[in-house]
Amino acid sequence: MNSVIQKAHRIIIKVGSSLVTNDGRGLDHAAIARWAAQIAALRALGKQVVLVSSGAIAEGMLRLGFEQRPTDIHELQACAAVGQMGLAQIYETSFRAHALGTAQVLLTHADLADRERYLNARSTLTTLLRLGVVPIINENDTVVTDEIKFGDNDTLGALVANLIEADALIILTDQQGLYSADPRKDPAAVLIQHGRAGDPSLEAMAGGAGSSLGRGGMLTKILAARRAAKSGAHTVIAYGREAQVLERLAGGECIGTELSAQTGHLTARKQWMADHLHTVGQVVLDAGAVQKLTGEGKSLLPIGVIAVKGEFGRGAVITCINEQGEALARGICNYTSGETRRIMRKPSSEIEAILGFVEGKELIHRDNLVLV
Repeated sequence: MNSVIQKAHRIIIKVGSSLVTNDGRGLDHAAIARWAAQIAALRALGKQVVLVSSGAIAEGMLRLGFEQRPTDIHELQACAAVGQMGLAQIYETSFRAHALGTAQVLLTHADLADRERYLNARSTLTTLLRLGVVPIINENDTVVTDEIKFGDNDTLGALVANLIEADALIILTDQQGLYSADPRKDPAAVLIQHGRAGDPSLEAMAGGAGSSLGRGGMLTKILAARRAAKSGAHTVIAYGREAQVLERLAGGECIGTELSAQTGHLTARKQWMADHLHTVGQVVLDAGAVQKLTGEGKSLLPIGVIAVKGEFGRGAVITCINEQGEALARGICNYTSGETRRIMRKPSSEIEAILGFVEGKELIHRDNLVLV
């Protein structure tokens, strides 16, 4: 069984903080040079590569003399600003040795939540790839507090995979892959070599965060694989210090944990909606509406809504949740939060009498709705 990377044309490669900074001892120039050489080899095979790299905060901590990751937001932002300089410099130098140009692209989740900025980011990245440049992507931790507190580059790698419709996501980490249990605690734990992205049993195996440098852990990698699979991208989680790991994967060798996407590509607009990590509002659905959405693929009608949370305008992307608070879908709402509160629990035939106009008989049309 050959690795999915062998046939992949457009690949996202994510490397974690512990690898980039040699477990916090400073940027690992030798390791970065090795990855650059391997990516150059992948490029020679005709593959397009985008690199998502952690390490800015960890490098900034070292340069500014922090022994532990600071908790103050502004100190974290300062670390990110200082560390990003060194990170970009070493990548540029390493890739230039192979006659490859690089481009620094700093993204936030907000960039991908706004439709115009989403399309601009997509166009920029695809143009860079067409011009033969290797984009180096990181979260813009210097200015966005939410991403420092909640974000992780595993998720960002999946979002970028969806953004440019990549064929595969490679997550290089300081672990061999996903194990059936924590190998540090359970000697009977075995490496999961193949699985299905989105399989709930994998999340149970993944456990919590690992490295003190990064914000993720194996669980974030499993969730990232599930997210990437929505656009049809396969995921490989592999040990970043494995010799020639990228070239061997491209050659068909199976290394680490391979999680296959089982679904086809979502349409571009639905993928944009699915990639909203934070939405401006929520609607709570009754059991009948839940069945219509998840079981029958129907539109959401006002009569199925029992509560509205948050404030939003027409055309906003909102989350549909059940009475237990579980997110079921995201979609573009035809009405404001105030209007939705007035027409919820009412049949569509009464919308005009209540509001004085009809934007649509559906609160969210099925063409503007995606399950999550």
